[in-house]
Amino acid sequence: MGVVYVQHILSWRWKLLILLFLKDKAYCFGEIKNILNEISQGSLTKQLRKLEADGLIKREVFPEVPPKVEYSLTDKGEKLIPIMTMLEQFGQDCT
Repeated sequence: MGVVYVQHILSWRWKLLILLFLKDKAYCFGEIKNILNEISQGSLTKQLRKLEADGLIKREVFPEVPPKVEYSLTDKGEKLIPIMTMLEQFGQDCT
């Protein structure tokens, strides 16, 4: 079932919010951490790695000192945006 796959890739607490933040532009690790200030650095690292392994985000390393790393949505991740937008609207309508 397709919904089982979607539940699997979005099962961690912060994944949906990370994807929503990345819908408009790429962000550096520190920027994501500042936006989601309640998440630990370790948890954020794990969730970004899982999202990358699932093919929803890409990690781009720039050859600078210190190294700059940006995260952005892949085409597969972009396909989730309309669904997440509907979920966001549903949450707003119900609160």
